[in-house]
Amino acid sequence: MIRLATAEDIPQINVLRREVNDIHVQGKPEFFKPGFCRELQEHVNIYLESENNYVAVEDRDGVITGMVMVDYIDKPENPYSFERRFVHIAEVCVLSSCRRQGVAHRLFEFVRRDALEKGYGRIELDVWAFNDALAFYEAEGFTVFRRFLELDLNKGGRQP
Repeated sequence: MIRLATAEDIPQINVLRREVNDIHVQGKPEFFKPGFCRELQEHVNIYLESENNYVAVEDRDGVITGMVMVDYIDKPENPYSFERRFVHIAEVCVLSSCRRQGVAHRLFEFVRRDALEKGYGRIELDVWAFNDALAFYEAEGFTVFRRFLELDLNKGGRQP
């Protein structure tokens, strides 16, 4: 069952969020700090307490098998761009023992329905190049519309 998360779900949600953090630490250790400090653990509270965010979970008889953290984004028009309204997927994770069982797909369907019901016409997410979930996101219909590139001068990048 996919449902909105509650404060009682935080311990299980943070087990998943720690998995996400560990993947990021392994993939880009020069960016991400190891461990899962109190500030990271408490960050989920923002999503539970705000009207502009939510956390949805798949609950299998009291076990949280997956979660998605979502932001509603309303950017006003400015000199560079038109007004933009979209839903942003900030974090998504499926319990390692439950992967490839459709959990993430069901979570994304929940986000799709919610976005449409609230009048949002697009969903965005960003993914690090090392993340092997990219193929899943593409299978869900996401396409690349922007890229971030880096030139790491400490790893042999061309220097002047």
